[in-house]
Amino acid sequence: MSDLDDQIPASFDPFAEANADNAGDGSKEYVQIRVQQRNGRKSLTTALGLKKEYSKSKILKDLKKEFCCNGTAVEDPELGQVIQLQGDQRKNVSTFLIQAGIVKK
Repeated sequence: MSDLDDQIPASFDPFAEANADNAGDGSKEYVQIRVQQRNGRKSLTTALGLKKEYSKSKILKDLKKEFCCNGTAVEDPELGQVIQLQGDQRKNVSTFLIQAGIVKK
């Protein structure tokens, strides 16, 4: 019986770290950059998840000037403040945020 008990693996909870109270200490915060198809070839790029300490309006102003596109900052009740840009600007936005030091790769 003792040999059989040694071979049975203990239960493993893959979500134990996510449910822990100290999950905020070492958890990573991600910035999500998405593209949404509008109509035809038109698209909309959204960036969300930026920290609250950054001014979204200043980031938006620099993005619009850098990439020659129009955009806006929208307040969403679930997602917080979301930056929207016209066109598919995913690569441009990601490189801009990394070079500006706002996020890490």
